[in-house]
Amino acid sequence: MTSNVYTKEEVMIMASNVYTKEELYSMKPQKWYPSEATEAGFLLGGIGTGNITLGSRGDLKDWEIFNRPGKGDFAQYNFFSIWAKEDGSEPVAKVLESKILPPYNHPLGYPSRAAVSGLPRMDHSRIKGEYPFAFLEFDDSKLPVDVSLEAFTPFIPLNEDDSGIPGALFRYKAVNRKKHPVEVTVAGSFINFAGYEGNGSFENMRFVQPGVNEYRQDSGLQGIYYSSPDLPADHLRNGSMAVLTNAGPEFVTHKATWLIGGWWDGIQDFWDDFSHDGKLEPESFTNATSSALGINDQLRIGSLGINRTLQPGEEAIFEFVLSWYFPNRVRNWDEDAPVNDGDELEMNYYGTLFQDAWDAGAYLLKNRERLEQGSRDFHRALFTSTLPDYVLDALASNITVLRSPTCFRIKDGTFLGFEGSLDKKGSCLGTCTHVWNYAQTLAFLFPKLEQSARIVEFELETDDQGEMDYRTNRVMGKPSFRVSAPFEVHPATDGQLGTIIRLYREWKISGDDAFLRRLWTKASKALDFAFDYWDSDGDFVLDSRQHNTYDIEFYGPNSLTNSIFYAALKAGAEMAEFVGDSEHAEKYRKAFEIGSKRMDALLWGGEYYVQVLDNVDEHRYQYGIGCLSDQLFGQMLAHVVGLGYILPEDHVKQAVASIFANNFKSNFDDHANTGRAFALNDEKGLVVCSWPKGGRPRLPFQYSPEVWTGIEYQVAAHLIYEGFIEEGMTIVKAVRERYDGYKRNPWSEIEAGNHYARSMASWALLLAFSGFKLDLGAGKMSFHPVINEDHFSTFWSNGKAWGIYKQHMDVQTSRPKWEIEVLYGSLEGVQVNES
Repeated sequence: MTSNVYTKEEVMIMASNVYTKEELYSMKPQKWYPSEATEAGFLLGGIGTGNITLGSRGDLKDWEIFNRPGKGDFAQYNFFSIWAKEDGSEPVAKVLESKILPPYNHPLGYPSRAAVSGLPRMDHSRIKGEYPFAFLEFDDSKLPVDVSLEAFTPFIPLNEDDSGIPGALFRYKAVNRKKHPVEVTVAGSFINFAGYEGNGSFENMRFVQPGVNEYRQDSGLQGIYYSSPDLPADHLRNGSMAVLTNAGPEFVTHKATWLIGGWWDGIQDFWDDFSHDGKLEPESFTNATSSALGINDQLRIGSLGINRTLQPGEEAIFEFVLSWYFPNRVRNWDEDAPVNDGDELEMNYYGTLFQDAWDAGAYLLKNRERLEQGSRDFHRALFTSTLPDYVLDALASNITVLRSPTCFRIKDGTFLGFEGSLDKKGSCLGTCTHVWNYAQTLAFLFPKLEQSARIVEFELETDDQGEMDYRTNRVMGKPSFRVSAPFEVHPATDGQLGTIIRLYREWKISGDDAFLRRLWTKASKALDFAFDYWDSDGDFVLDSRQHNTYDIEFYGPNSLTNSIFYAALKAGAEMAEFVGDSEHAEKYRKAFEIGSKRMDALLWGGEYYVQVLDNVDEHRYQYGIGCLSDQLFGQMLAHVVGLGYILPEDHVKQAVASIFANNFKSNFDDHANTGRAFALNDEKGLVVCSWPKGGRPRLPFQYSPEVWTGIEYQVAAHLIYEGFIEEGMTIVKAVRERYDGYKRNPWSEIEAGNHYARSMASWALLLAFSGFKLDLGAGKMSFHPVINEDHFSTFWSNGKAWGIYKQHMDVQTSRPKWEIEVLYGSLEGVQVNES
């Protein structure tokens, strides 16, 4: 074996061979995705409410509002359309989507009921996302106005309820570029989803019973309320929808219920009515004899339009809110679990906030100014940060995980999450500790929701011996995961020890001493468990069978689980001392001091840390002397929460440099991966493990040749913490290039499912770049930026407030001067940048 100890200069040269400095330090505006980027889809919806996706063509797709994923699910007759007539010219009517792109090989010929595919459309469109806002622009050669769309669901950090509204606001803008007045109508048409059971043969939608559409005028709002009033309130399929506007009634046109029955009579009647004069007849009927056959007798579609006349050069806003309310879900992680008579259903938390979809939509519209201002404040704080554009993209785009089907809240407000979302079902139940270990976004934006997860882990899932189930099942009223799983379950070393670090994180972010005291007894049991269960010889180096996030067990000493152990011990000692548990404080300090030194001596391989086994092939799925990207995950977590170094600094820096040098690939043409491929061909990325010195086990752990964005982000953040700025940036840029809208959705990073939770490791990038440290209990918050120090700006947040931090260099003193802007909450009692 040869030894390659990489200097910082050598590693920097490697990074410069991938991207130029100009590319790495780019601070361009966020990227627009043209309509041809058909993978691009921006999620609209609140935390735990389900969502719909706005595609690059302006299409509404993936209707995931029914308490489960629904990628690829279409909804019949859900679209916006525009009618425009210039004085002296013929009117033009189009669906507000750009043209459908090939292939056209649908077995039913793109039936009109699925996507009104045969109606006229706009020539072109493009979409840009700056979370929580989506911006869409249309081009069309025949329409006499220019049209754009801004869409969002309110998103205000620290305000979970206002960020959890089941709805979205659509703001279309039309600009008259002609020399004559132009009359314009924009209409939204939507199907009544109440009682929806899924699709049958020929993609016909099936319902428990037909719903009822009602045109309403209430407190200055006009709209259509879609419900199924005869369904019991506790029926699994019961719910409602609404489309509303606060435009004056003189500007509103509506057709509450399209013509019912027949084949596609309803859309034919609607389009004839709409395209004629842009006004809608409130009711449609016919006395004509129908056919014995007909496929649409259960559909209840309604349309709401806004009509305005624009003078030359004038612009007008056409604003709608679409809201939904499907509060009942099975009390089970399996969305397909049968519901028998007498079975208890679970309610979504948003069901406790609103009575129905109209109530939710009305709340959004009536409070729009405040909700939008809070959302724009967040947007401004984040997107004016002086970080590279692709870093901001990574931070913002992965927030969507929180408002995807991956995550939900139950009636008591508890936050729960799958690992990710398959196309039709959640992927990997139970707010899995060893996956959610990586995520930082939720903790810093909505710390109360993270606290609810710690309560579940310690109070429900940790037994009196300290063993924690790494997937929560008791929260659903079911037996523990270790009892109910159809296979042998071992406690997850990384997941269980990571919860100790995350408890410490939540304490530091919130300053909530009562929260720490509440959970300390169970937390200390969980940490004590490691001494007896994973440390076979009592030397404070974990070496027994260690289940981990790779879905296998490592044997013998390794730095992945041990680095997390030492971070947990250091955090545990501080928490124990604070709550007056001196016995545990001394125990954890001693174990940390002895164990970390022993592990370093035992596992340091000269370039990076290795796994020590007498025979690496005795057990399947080990890595031996391989270079594991996650080898110092515990050290990265320690940096995030402010614990400092848990291993020798020089070894840590050399190890992370070696990870980049050995595991980052500038292309995958010759990479042999027998697992799942998340990077292909000329793409760039960081593999999970490599063997630069040889010695690969015959059957290494199965995920070793793969590329996981969550690991890429945690390594990138760690590189930045250790001073390898451009190397960390190189990894991040490579990730976001793979999610380019053509090959993958930029708002859904994947691993074991869409919207994968581990991708929220990206938030650690902001913490690393800004050098952010926080101890709210001690009333301290500080910044030490490592990029653009002379003119630095960043978003910041803690458990009490959030806003913008700015720093610039004083030319007279050559010392940095800073200012802080609070956009939400208060910093009373908090010292900033005080030693």
